[in-house]
Amino acid sequence: MGPHYLNCFFSPKSVAIVGASEREDSVGQRLLLNMQEAGFTGRLYPVNHKHDQLLGVKAYRDIDAIPDTLELVVIATPAATVPGIVRQCGEKGVSSIIIISAGFGELGDSGKRLQQEILDIAHRYDIRIIGPNCLGVIRTSSGLNATFGYGRVKDGNLALVSQSGAVCTAILDWAQAQDIGFSTVVSTGAAADIDFGEILDYLAMDSKTTGILLYVEGIRDARRFLSGLKAAARLKPVILIKSGRHEAGSKAAMSHTGAMVGGDDVFDAAIARAGVVRAYSIAQLFSAARVLANNYVLEHDRLAIITNAGGPGVMSTDRAGDVGISMAQLSESSIEALNKVLPEHWSHANPVDILGDATPERYQQALQICLRDDNIDGVLVILTPQAMTDPTKVAEYIIEAAKTTGKPVLASWTGGSRVQEGRDLFAGSRVAHFNTPEMAVDAFSFSARYSQNQKLLRQIPSPGEELAKPDVEGARLIIERILAEGRQVLNTQEAKAILAAFHIPVTQTIKVGNAKEAIIAAETIGFPVVMKINMAQFSHKSDIGGVRLNINSAREVGHNYQEMQEMIKTGHPEIGPVEMTVEPMYHSHTGRELMVGVIRDPVFGPAISCGLGGTMVEILQDKAVALPPLNEYMVEQMIARTKAAKYLGPFRQLPAVKRKALIDVLLKVSSMVSELPEILELDINPLIVDCEGVIAVDARIKAQISHQLIPYSHMAIHPYPHELISRFQLSNGSDIIIRPIRPEDADMEKEFVHRLSERSKYFRFMQSLQELTPEMVVRFTQIDYDREMAFVAVSEDDKLPNELGVGRYMMNPDGASVEFALVVRDDCQGMGIGFRILRTLMQSAKQKGITLFEGEVLKVNKAMLSLVRKLGFSIEPIEGDDEVVRVVKDLRY
Repeated sequence: MGPHYLNCFFSPKSVAIVGASEREDSVGQRLLLNMQEAGFTGRLYPVNHKHDQLLGVKAYRDIDAIPDTLELVVIATPAATVPGIVRQCGEKGVSSIIIISAGFGELGDSGKRLQQEILDIAHRYDIRIIGPNCLGVIRTSSGLNATFGYGRVKDGNLALVSQSGAVCTAILDWAQAQDIGFSTVVSTGAAADIDFGEILDYLAMDSKTTGILLYVEGIRDARRFLSGLKAAARLKPVILIKSGRHEAGSKAAMSHTGAMVGGDDVFDAAIARAGVVRAYSIAQLFSAARVLANNYVLEHDRLAIITNAGGPGVMSTDRAGDVGISMAQLSESSIEALNKVLPEHWSHANPVDILGDATPERYQQALQICLRDDNIDGVLVILTPQAMTDPTKVAEYIIEAAKTTGKPVLASWTGGSRVQEGRDLFAGSRVAHFNTPEMAVDAFSFSARYSQNQKLLRQIPSPGEELAKPDVEGARLIIERILAEGRQVLNTQEAKAILAAFHIPVTQTIKVGNAKEAIIAAETIGFPVVMKINMAQFSHKSDIGGVRLNINSAREVGHNYQEMQEMIKTGHPEIGPVEMTVEPMYHSHTGRELMVGVIRDPVFGPAISCGLGGTMVEILQDKAVALPPLNEYMVEQMIARTKAAKYLGPFRQLPAVKRKALIDVLLKVSSMVSELPEILELDINPLIVDCEGVIAVDARIKAQISHQLIPYSHMAIHPYPHELISRFQLSNGSDIIIRPIRPEDADMEKEFVHRLSERSKYFRFMQSLQELTPEMVVRFTQIDYDREMAFVAVSEDDKLPNELGVGRYMMNPDGASVEFALVVRDDCQGMGIGFRILRTLMQSAKQKGITLFEGEVLKVNKAMLSLVRKLGFSIEPIEGDDEVVRVVKDLRY
């Protein structure tokens, strides 16, 4: 594999700075000075038509005057001059440009036109751009500091990517004071071309980066952003801060869900699915990075605290409650063991207060006992400097004990000069140290959340996994007819029909237009009944007195109809005929009222919420939000995050609800919004769940016309492409399945590669390879179906091995072409499996609008060359390479 296409931004051999200057405190001077002070070892070319030399370096009047090939150009000149400079760069063959200059999209229409002009020129010359209006790029290992920030950046293994240059400099300044280093720093600025997604792709595979920090203000391309996040988070911790958590004012919305669920709730749901952790301050950002660097995997979040003082232990316990961390319950055997080594007056509970005269040995023994306890997932050790305390010796003992466990051990040596030597010892150890116990608890919470989000990352559900097949066509037909009438909001009866099409139980609803029809409907259903206003203008019927409960006779039905009709006519004289519904009065002695809702986020698409329901939902504000598609594990996690969760189990005299029925409803709603891009908003409120099942008593839906051509393109997360599974019969009569790869195929894929011959491995990977590394297994099996695809051929025939072959393609940065690879098990070659996989890959790429399907093949791989010829590929030589040819197929023909 050659160098990454963004490599010239991070490891250039030659850099030109257009707008370089000697003027004190100018951007041009700072850029040139930073490059010199960073020790850039490549060729540096200042460009300024007024000077022959700048800061001791020969200067050039323009790009054309530079006699060398340029790998990176940094532009810091007025906005109006930038298009001409970009054109010069294109004519000189430059592929990578950083535009520091401001004055583009942020200035309105004229700036946007200028920005578009630059992008058009760049596209014409195949130039990639970081910026404009950015701080620049730092790559410490290359001696590259193409920024105008102040101060040197220490070499390290963290990468920082920030949309804001100002926040970027603040983080760098804070890190410098904390002695924290970076491998890479990127300020994306306006991100007119290269955005988070592509930078994350690069950092995911960067060996010099072990953790990634992000500062996010807004997302332009949700799928690309999440795709990059997932690619990186599968291989290394990603922690981010996002500004703009609180929306100003409340937006008008048809549904309760729309009023309650904001963009920040959806953003949290999205990054959780991507396996990423969110911090809320710069200090938290680095706390999370420090603890996640050790790659601990937590099954649960049960924390034990060992302390030599009661106060810090109590404060830490309070903080654990604030951030949702469970305090571990010590096992009987642990209490017994602690009784043997601790003084009589120790706390006999968690926090484990080992008293103010605690010796290093006492700390060590207490820690070892806690680490052996299966009820404990991590330990925080707190030390306060008391007269008999030896902070340094205790630190040494804690570090040694931490080497023997896979559980996180955190430390907080509170105080100043007396504990500093002990603090310093933690720097190079597996024990993450924090100056305050509260910061340590926060860090443990990030570790727990990270492990939980990593589980979510590995979930790739189908749009309607393990559910009865819904009547999608019937539901869509109802919505299309309503939209054709010029309406967007469905009435209750119509909304319930959509739910019923997806097998969600609903109460019977009869639409009536006068008192007589209402009485007939009530007699048909049986008393008691409920009467509701059934008009699209009134989404929240209770708010206008449009719901009447427990009606027990025909006389009451007539009276209520008349009363509600007059109320509507009086308040809204412009309204024509008043329509109502009659429904059975559903009452369950053991029922709990919940609400399930859907909103359409402008960035991340549909989002599903769940929480306590009824008429007070907006006061209760109980909501757990998740992005579809969902599976059972994800729904369980979602329910657990609600206030309603405790209410669903046995409660006072109430038996536990039928949880499986609630889970099924949420899965069916996930299926509904996946299959029906027309749905904008949905409320099921109340959804009554009891010990026998679940039923939707009321529902409202808002829809829009969908112009979607590609299935699921309205969703930020592509579901498992179940529709691409195909079955074939080989010439020997064996049945095989060709399907998209799944994360759970990891062991099968590893075994498959292990059993390939050395020749087949070399043909596939073009290098000597014995086994797939853990990183390669993750990369090969946890894929993003939106921009890559891998098909495995598997057999259910006992006479054949499980995996017979695998083929994959990865989309190139141009979005129009892909690079493919294919390998078939040695003892299954010549059976037509490779032909089937490759043709399936080509069909999948064509459906996604890919026009060019290409790959590299060794000349000695005669079987592969024969296969691609049969499928109409052209074979082209690669300049300067006598061993490999390029095979290309235009999928348009």
